Amino acid sequence: MAIRLDSKEAIFRNELVFAADAKSVNLDNTLTNLFMLMRNTGGRVNVRVKTEHTFDSLRTYLLNLERSGNIIGLSENMGAAEDWLRSNLVNLVYRGNVVKEKISSLRPVHIESFRIRNIAQTRDYNSADQVYLMLRKNPEILESLKDYLSRGWDNATKDFSKNQQLDVDSAGILQLIKNIQVDFRSITQVRNVRPLLEKQADLFCDDILRLLVYKDTIPRNVFIEYLRTLTGFHLSLYTQKIIHLLPRMIKAGTRNIEDNFSVIVDVTDNFESRVSRFACDDMEKTINGLYDYFKAVFEINAVQKRPEFITQNLDSVDDILSVLKSRPSDFDVFYQYKLSGILDRFKEDEAEDKNILLESIRFEETNFDKYVQTLLKAKGAYQYRYYQQFLDAVSMKNTDYGFLADGRSRRHPRRAVLGSRLLETLVQLLVLDPKEGGGFKARALSIDELIAKLRSRYGIIINGLNETRFAEGDIETHLAFKENVDAFKNKLRQIGFYTDLSDAYILQKIRPRYNKFQA
Repeated sequence: MAIRLDSKEAIFRNELVFAADAKSVNLDNTLTNLFMLMRNTGGRVNVRVKTEHTFDSLRTYLLNLERSGNIIGLSENMGAAEDWLRSNLVNLVYRGNVVKEKISSLRPVHIESFRIRNIAQTRDYNSADQVYLMLRKNPEILESLKDYLSRGWDNATKDFSKNQQLDVDSAGILQLIKNIQVDFRSITQVRNVRPLLEKQADLFCDDILRLLVYKDTIPRNVFIEYLRTLTGFHLSLYTQKIIHLLPRMIKAGTRNIEDNFSVIVDVTDNFESRVSRFACDDMEKTINGLYDYFKAVFEINAVQKRPEFITQNLDSVDDILSVLKSRPSDFDVFYQYKLSGILDRFKEDEAEDKNILLESIRFEETNFDKYVQTLLKAKGAYQYRYYQQFLDAVSMKNTDYGFLADGRSRRHPRRAVLGSRLLETLVQLLVLDPKEGGGFKARALSIDELIAKLRSRYGIIINGLNETRFAEGDIETHLAFKENVDAFKNKLRQIGFYTDLSDAYILQKIRPRYNKFQA
């Protein structure tokens, strides 16, 4: 059925709700564009390069640096330099494919990495906008992260900073970008809006603050890996929460509702585990909740199109939710006009399609509901397909960094997991406790304490026996969660955080990796 919408009606993305487009994003591209936004106070900027970046153009940059005396020995070691570029300094699309392989950007190791990028290959589908909005919730943490990522570069001299040690990859990136000119007049600017889930944005900022505790302890490449892992994890968590909570906000007429989101996580790495059915059920509820979420977004978008919102420049989710809860007497007239516009776009030979649409919406009570259902029929299937791809991408599905996994058959659908690298990242943050007067100290945690922190902080359920919904669980339920806890302990052993030093349970601890932070 061909339902023709005008250009504004067809737009689903709404920064007031969620700034990212639902596409299969690459998190390295997200970080590259995030660094650009951080560097330029929320602006996407132009880089003055007439042709695309290739290995030939990068070789030219390096040769020019050698001629000017910035580097030495390049000509005699060009093969090694090219191998270094390929393996350490640049991101590639279609890596290894001789015909299709292209440079997308420099690896996001330094905040200036964005200067060398091919825009067509570095699309982030506005996912960096969402991360930036969350970080901007706490400007001090944003500036602290920016200061760390800027280390080694002096904007005033456009050269290396004095008296700062740099890792070799960052030094290579800064040499490459020396002569790349940037037009700092922003093409577009991220709007100054509050994240819809403010507590979730605060949690992300707090995790970044905890990560910055390690900035002088761990290598820069490890820090960037942790940052990338956290970014994907929080984008996934934010998306799942907003799918769960936005329809309830619409119903309540306010964003101030209880955050009761939780998700059972299968840490066994076994698609046939006992706990897998519970984890799969939770993820199925999230995927099944997509249409209610799409409907809620279309309702918000529809209210934003009202003349009074446009003329009075009302741009607040709180105002929109209030209008949806208590609709004024003349509320429906505007949507009768909007619906008529869509119906008038059907051609004469599409009368059957028009009748099918009218039949499908005839039981809706108001013109507003009919209009929203029409938008949902026109764009819902498209969004459904791409939102699943987006969740898979930001969750780094089926990888060591992943928050989601599935098998190749329908017998093994999506479920939340904790990849070993993701678990390592989270444990590094959770062993830190705030100190009085500021700062953090590291302390050992028991298994139960760590499981409780994951539950209270992120809604991640490892052991569900304390959950209300499993209060009357049978023996299979008890065995399932026991298996999950045992697998959790084993995964902690594998990443080096947990050692059974004694049979005494009280002495079995997750121990911080860096003693310098201990009180």
